[in-house]
Amino acid sequence: MNKRFDYYKACPEATETMLKLEEFIKGSGLDKTLYELIKLRSSQINGCSYCMDSHTRDLMKLGESDQRLYLLSVWREVPFYSEKERAVLALTEAVTLIAEAGVPDEVYEQVRKQFDERQFMVLIMAINTINSWNRIGIATRLLPDQK
Repeated sequence: MNKRFDYYKACPEATETMLKLEEFIKGSGLDKTLYELIKLRSSQINGCSYCMDSHTRDLMKLGESDQRLYLLSVWREVPFYSEKERAVLALTEAVTLIAEAGVPDEVYEQVRKQFDERQFMVLIMAINTINSWNRIGIATRLLPDQK
């Protein structure tokens, strides 16, 4: 597989718009580790190899344990994630797979126990942003660097 084209060179305005969303989220007060867990889980679901590689590395830089990284795709089955992380991971999966069941009331309520309405919107924007990056990466065949 080869990269199809450089999406930034093809349309820098679109990329700059995406980067503005990233800046909004980074400035929102959302915990960095939580944001990276959103990015990695969504990228796993969507199958974006570039994003999976990138966000795994970012989580490692933040001090995330190998065990939690390896088991993120089965987070419901292990006791290694906090209630706040579980709420966010459930929301991430629901929004990423929105066509399957929408966002069920129990997921919404789980998230709202941990976050207010503004924070809920920040989470939605964080999930939407990584889903957009995943789609850009997959459509242009953005591949991780081989190290």
